Amino acid sequence: MMLAKVIGTVVASAKSAKTEGLKMLILQPLDLAGGAKGAYVVAFDAVGAGEGEIVLYVTGSSARQTPSTEGRPADATIFAIVDTWDVDGVVQYQK
Repeated sequence: MMLAKVIGTVVASAKSAKTEGLKMLILQPLDLAGGAKGAYVVAFDAVGAGEGEIVLYVTGSSARQTPSTEGRPADATIFAIVDTWDVDGVVQYQK
């Protein structure tokens, strides 16, 4: 599981039929302090996340374990919208 901020969307009119109906979002991975970390990720959205929200996402075979991505060609999937997180008792983020 990794933390990220939703920073945009991807629209593709020509795509595999197996991805029909799945929303694709652009993610900026975050470190535990909330700073940007690493390269951008495009992920399928399994929970109705929106731009500006902090989310948890998974990659690899775990990305195909949600009801909406099972059996689909997913390599990254958002599976939770974060309400809050803390590190050593210090709140790093609160929605």
